[in-house]
Formats: sequence, structure tokens, C-alpha cells
Amino acid sequence: MLGAPGAGKGTQAERLARALRIPKISTGDILREAVHTGTEIGRRAKAIMDRGELVSDDVMIGIVRERLDRADAAAGFVLDGFPRTVAQAEALDGIMRGRAPLVIIDIDVPEEELIRRLGSRLVCENCGSNAAAPGEAASLVCAKCGGQLIQRSDDNDATVRDRLAVYRAKTMPLLDYYRRRPTFRSINGAATPDGVAEELARMLDSVSGNGAGQ
Repeated sequence: MLGAPGAGKGTQAERLARALRIPKISTGDILREAVHTGTEIGRRAKAIMDRGELVSDDVMIGIVRERLDRADAAAGFVLDGFPRTVAQAEALDGIMRGRAPLVIIDIDVPEEELIRRLGSRLVCENCGSNAAAPGEAASLVCAKCGGQLIQRSDDNDATVRDRLAVYRAKTMPLLDYYRRRPTFRSINGAATPDGVAEELARMLDSVSGNGAGQ
């Protein structure tokens, strides 16, 4: 599941995983889990982060490979936040060898709408979840864990524009890498969450109808 910050890919990935009864795999979640459980690659990641550096492709790829090798991912999974580079995409192709074809969904949202969304976004300071419903946002209480909902410090206008520029620069080569595949789809993410979910379901049906599987 690909999409710029604010496109709603995390929300849609979670809905899709729940509907298909397969795990939603977020790189942030599995990175924290690997560090917490102290696996070899988790210790490598922790050492990198403790130095204030970005986790390298090879470490991120190793963490994803470990997660996708688990039994609950054998029937399928929804990836959120991976791959982010062509090198990671190439590694994912290797990991997927022998499995059903990879389906790639890009959630496309105009930049001004992304800026509007991010400027009004609230996230839980404990678990990092986005406020999903108007009532949840109004109460400032996370529906998942009961934590306080806050605005991220990097969700101001100037920083959001910078983040989107960085995303475009890094992601265009990734989209070019996938775009010509018969299992690539781009959907309109400017619709309501329910509308996006419905279009996503139709897109997956069209991929399956072409014999690609899920």
C-alpha cells in the first residue's frame, strides 16, 4: 500500500487486512517489535537508532523478511510503509518469490488536500494511531488505547510541504518501478474513507479477475 503522508494508507491498510483476515504489517510496528524482542536484526536496528541514524535498507529488509516468514502471513498480508525505495522493492520481489503475485495499490491524493488533512490530523501520543472518527477527535481520547490525541509537531504547513516534496522525490522512482505491472493500481484517495475502501475492493477484484490472485 503506497501513498503520501496524509493519503490514508494506514487506515485503508487496516480496513483491508481486517476484511481479508490477513495481518496488516507496518514497518514502524515491526521495527519496534524487533527492537523490543531483541532479535539479532532488532539489536542492529537499535544500535543504529541510538546513534541517531536512519535504519538502512539491509536492516529494514531483514526485519520485513523475518515478519513475512511467520505462519500468519502465509496466506497473504497488507504492507504499510514498505517498500520505500527501489532497493527495498527489489528485495521484496525476492522475498515474494514462490508466493502469489504482489499487488501494489497507490492511494493518490492532490497535494492541497494532503496539506489540509495533515494540518488537522490528531494522533495518539501513546500508540501513534490517527483519530479515525469525528467523535474520537472531539473527545481527544484515542479509541484504541485511551491515550491523549495531539497534533504532531511536524504537521505544520511548511514542514508538511517539505515532507511531501521529499516523498515525491523518493517515491517517483518506486512508482515507475511498479507502474507497468499488471498488478499495479492507482486509486483516488480524495474520496471519503468508505469510498476509497469500496474502490480498493473493486481494484482488487479486477486484479484477481486477471488471474493475479491476492
